[in-house]
Amino acid sequence: MRRRLLTTMTAVLIAVGALLGIPLSVVAWWWVADNAHQALDNRLKIIADQLIRQEGADGRIPSEAVNRQSFELLLPPDGQLTITYPDLGGVDRRMVVGADIDGPRLSESIGLGTAGTLTLSIPRNEVRDDQMTAAGVVLLVVVASVIGGSVVAAVSAGRIVDPLTDLADRAATLGRADFRTEWKMYGIAELDRVSRALADANTAQALRLEREREIAGDASHQLRSRLTAIQLRLDELALHDDPAVVSEAEAALDQVERLATDLDELVEASRADEPEPHFIDVGDMLATLVEDFRHAFEAQGRQLTAVVAGAPQALTSQSGRLREAVSVLVDNALQHGRGTCRIEVSTLQAGELVRITVADEGDGVADEISAHIFRRGFSAGKRPGAGRSGVGLSLARALIEADGGRLELTVRRPPVFAIVVPARYASGYGEEPNEQDDQGPGGTDTDVRRDRVPHR
Repeated sequence: MRRRLLTTMTAVLIAVGALLGIPLSVVAWWWVADNAHQALDNRLKIIADQLIRQEGADGRIPSEAVNRQSFELLLPPDGQLTITYPDLGGVDRRMVVGADIDGPRLSESIGLGTAGTLTLSIPRNEVRDDQMTAAGVVLLVVVASVIGGSVVAAVSAGRIVDPLTDLADRAATLGRADFRTEWKMYGIAELDRVSRALADANTAQALRLEREREIAGDASHQLRSRLTAIQLRLDELALHDDPAVVSEAEAALDQVERLATDLDELVEASRADEPEPHFIDVGDMLATLVEDFRHAFEAQGRQLTAVVAGAPQALTSQSGRLREAVSVLVDNALQHGRGTCRIEVSTLQAGELVRITVADEGDGVADEISAHIFRRGFSAGKRPGAGRSGVGLSLARALIEADGGRLELTVRRPPVFAIVVPARYASGYGEEPNEQDDQGPGGTDTDVRRDRVPHR
């Protein structure tokens, strides 16, 4: 922006300088020449007045009346006076007074009637030098104006661009949840207004984030209390004599422990600025998820299957994000779909991306609501007493996008949802990237690249 401002303002200055400088130079050139002619004409009038006073009765000027020395005093430096007059016999005589002039000359003449003519000349080079000096002064003034204007433009551009750059940097820190930056004023009304607005937004966001963290802390405390109570009851059920009850109690304890772990990750994520990304095994994650939903599908006489090609690993900042997003899709298939629910995992772009699809054999998504299913608060089955909040798909998409992935409805009938996230293949499967790209010295993941998945 600074360069554009400087280029624009400098171009304007040069254009204005050219539009004014060239005509002014021409005018100065003509003005010097006109002054030279006026000066010669004035001197000729003085000389003519002296000669007219010496005219005889016949209107002629006697030759002995012309005094060279007196006329030389009236001539300009390096000037030459030529007097042409008729003698007594009527023959024109010519008298030259002053310096000899070689080369071009600038002349003015005046007639004296029957007494003759006067011609006053000076070297044209002297006038040309004065013309060049005048034009040079005009051009020098124009160039000095352009240079001065460029300096003013540079200062003005810096006074405008530097505060804008500073505001952009401070706004970037605001986006990174860094609320320690002080917002200063710049002496420019518009920029000061933007600075005050960003400072107010900074304060409001800091307060909102603080309240959200307090609410998250309170909610986690309450949930921990309830989970502890449930765990105690399940521990008692685990001591029951019926093996079936003990098996269900142990399964429920596993779910409680997993829920407590996910709760810990969520609380930690709410307090951390940017968790370090890491890779999780998609096959292991889906195996656990399928086992969790198996009884619910069997209760409806349905099946849940998962097919994983190879052993892809997904990049995530929190282990529970991808699992929660897939859980939402499987739960939707359980609540609204029919038949077998199929989870399939494949790779894209030579193992750089992993694709997870969740499909069932239900009626799918109606055309009139397909554009709204990912909107927060929207639910196709939302009715009094339905108990659907309409945040599942919205939350799932938000979780996937937080890891740089995409969640889309790829087929409406029967429904097919697809998740695409950054990934890599585990050692020994498929197209394997160079280990040096993923591992630092010692074989540990030290430089994980977290690119955004393109929209499809």
